[in-house]
Amino acid sequence: MADNDGDAAATPAAAADSQQPVFRIQRVYLKDVSFESPQTPKVFIGNKSWKPNVALHLNTESSRLENDLFECVLVVTATVSVDEETVYLCEVKQAGLFTMKGFPEAELGKMLGSFCPNILFPFAREEVGSMVQKGGFPQLLLDPVNFDALYAQHLQQARQNAPAPETPQ
Repeated sequence: MADNDGDAAATPAAAADSQQPVFRIQRVYLKDVSFESPQTPKVFIGNKSWKPNVALHLNTESSRLENDLFECVLVVTATVSVDEETVYLCEVKQAGLFTMKGFPEAELGKMLGSFCPNILFPFAREEVGSMVQKGGFPQLLLDPVNFDALYAQHLQQARQNAPAPETPQ
């Protein structure tokens, strides 16, 4: 028979659980999309070989909406050119609302700059692939992205660009 001396929340293990950080995905949504194909229809006519040059640009934007509610927006821009001419440009702003409670302030940057974009990227990749196919082009499959490494690189650049502290004279 179990010994039940009181409320389970009063036990040290339960108290420790209440201090654990909480992360929840509230919503994932498409904030903005754009597809431009300035060379159509001439790009479909002729004997040009399809050897595209793909330039991929990634960016994240984030904001605190309420105390523990954050919006993170992953911006994916793919510019595809053939023979130095832009064939199409596709931009997706994939966003999400995330609850983050109990995280140290210093860790929120990593959550918003790496963890949340990792969650959003598959949605953005699917949207890019779909739009490119609807534009009449071969599907564009974006390679996985290491957002942890990109965030670490961003921090390193920020440290290098930070002004040196002034020494009192």
